[in-house]
Amino acid sequence: MYAIIGTWKMCYDGLTAGHALLAAGGTAADAVEKAITMVEDNPAYSSVGYGGLPARDGHVLLDAGWMDGETLRYGGIMAAENIRNPIRAARLLCGRETNCLLAGRGAEQFAVSAGLPLRDMRTESAMARWRETAQTFRPGDPLTAYRGHDTVCVLALDGAGRLIAGTSTSGLFMKEPGRVGDSPVVGSGFYCDGRYGAAAATGLGEDVMRGCLSYEVVSLMRRGATPQEACEEALRGLSSRKLALGEDAGSISLIALSPAGAFGAATTLDVFPFAAGSPEDVRLLAARQGDGRMDIRPATAEELEGEP
Repeated sequence: MYAIIGTWKMCYDGLTAGHALLAAGGTAADAVEKAITMVEDNPAYSSVGYGGLPARDGHVLLDAGWMDGETLRYGGIMAAENIRNPIRAARLLCGRETNCLLAGRGAEQFAVSAGLPLRDMRTESAMARWRETAQTFRPGDPLTAYRGHDTVCVLALDGAGRLIAGTSTSGLFMKEPGRVGDSPVVGSGFYCDGRYGAAAATGLGEDVMRGCLSYEVVSLMRRGATPQEACEEALRGLSSRKLALGEDAGSISLIALSPAGAFGAATTLDVFPFAAGSPEDVRLLAARQGDGRMDIRPATAEELEGEP
């Protein structure tokens, strides 16, 4: 059995490539890396990798996370510049007993020492948008996660039963320099325990971290919930708490994958497109708010409208 799931339409081509690796007997680790690097390398996606939208000071700051469900080891980078494929740095850091989560210049120096390719991650289109926005932007202006252009998260299970989780993002447009969201934070942006399952989150990182949502999803699976039940319950718990505090439910979506290859997804949005692959095929699906629970079904053209 093998399976793979990823966030947003933007992951579809990469997920298809990762799915092909799994079908040929490849590892979950290689499948996750392949799927995410294809998103990182595509400048059409303005919240991941090359072409990512800058922070307030005009610098593109990159975050990525990686976790191996067999060993519970993880790796990550945060607030780093010019690393062509942040997910590769996170993968290489996974397995270290110490110094597995590096920030800023330390992450960049590690990438150089590991022989990873560097590049200026700024594109002209991203910088043009930044220059236009910077003319009127003021500190304290609200920042929002962007529908269809958010963190790329991929979870994969290979034929040997190994589960891997990976995330990559350039974060919120016009964020404070040095701001870090949930994506490289183990337990919030991602979590993976090969005995019970894997989960990852996309959306406003500050909210995701308030609920340690990826760990919560896997913890619920450990207690017997299906991936779908776990995503819905974890998200419902945080959303209810926020509403009780007089806040809105926010912008959060979750995915999960079990050791048996079952998957789940949940969202606070009206619709959350994602891609999932099993031995049969790779499909573009959507999670929608239903009657008391999520409705998961094939994504329509309307639901995908506006996404690259």
